[in-house]
Amino acid sequence: MGNSASPVHEQKTYGIRPEAKDFPMMCVLSFVYVCNAQCPNCPYTNSSIRSEYIDTPFMSEASFKIIADQCGEYGAWVRLSGGGEPMLHPKAVELIVYAKEVGAKVGLITNGSKFTKESITQLLEAQVDMIEFSVDAADSETYSKVRKGLNWEVLLNNINMTIALRNKLKSATKIIASGVNQIGVDIDKVARFWEYKVDNFQKRKYLTWGINDPSESADTMAYLPPEEFIPCPFIFERLNIDSKGIVMVCGFDIAAKTNLGNIHEKSIKEIWHSEEFEYYRKKHLEGKGNQIELCSNCPDWKYRSWKHNYWKIVKVSEENKEKRKKDKHDKST
Repeated sequence: MGNSASPVHEQKTYGIRPEAKDFPMMCVLSFVYVCNAQCPNCPYTNSSIRSEYIDTPFMSEASFKIIADQCGEYGAWVRLSGGGEPMLHPKAVELIVYAKEVGAKVGLITNGSKFTKESITQLLEAQVDMIEFSVDAADSETYSKVRKGLNWEVLLNNINMTIALRNKLKSATKIIASGVNQIGVDIDKVARFWEYKVDNFQKRKYLTWGINDPSESADTMAYLPPEEFIPCPFIFERLNIDSKGIVMVCGFDIAAKTNLGNIHEKSIKEIWHSEEFEYYRKKHLEGKGNQIELCSNCPDWKYRSWKHNYWKIVKVSEENKEKRKKDKHDKST
């Protein structure tokens, strides 16, 4: 692709996705700011951001339930991502189950190290929509480097247990694995290792978040041509919320430099339709997103595809899961 993007990543027109007209399709939560790994590709490992949340390392139950209740009303996604390992939250399972009970969709991104048979059974019985294991490797040697602090055998055992329990319980949960396409990792080998075990394997771009070293990327081809300032899809579909309840304008702003409001003071819907949020959208739709300081400094904008995204991953994962179920049924009859 180089400086020209494939049509698969672009659209003829841009704006709020129809599903996000009233409420964001997804609320991405920095649920925790603690982690049991020191992954070299993690912007939190490579910055002092976590120290700024030493007073609120875990999202409170009250904050989470406010978000879950509002997402549930619109059938929106609560996505547990960023900050640290979500399963280190002392009430992780209880709160995730709550989100499902009130009607929200739930996507959990995890390093897979803290699952027990009891915890994963509860999540599967609650019909968590998707569990994504960040694996990044196909062997223990590579894993020890890219997922420093974690254990390869624990990962394998926990993913195998999750898949087996999902199938036994006939849970609707989709199970995927992901790997960052970074120097020192044969991402095709990683894909081959995992794609027959899980419902889908996602090759992730190496993102810098303005913090990581861009030279560590093994795939720098752009999805959106940088010189054209095509609108970033994030501000038209989702928002990010930190452990304090502060809403940031997008996922790039992991240090919460922007503050569009607090969920304890305004509803998510109010924030989504606020003048502040509309300012970002208007600038992007005018092709002037580069005039916004945050956006002009975003090295990852070119990787924000309108079509190769989370929604595509969900769709393909569901299709693969159903196909495997059918194939298994056909073989047994």
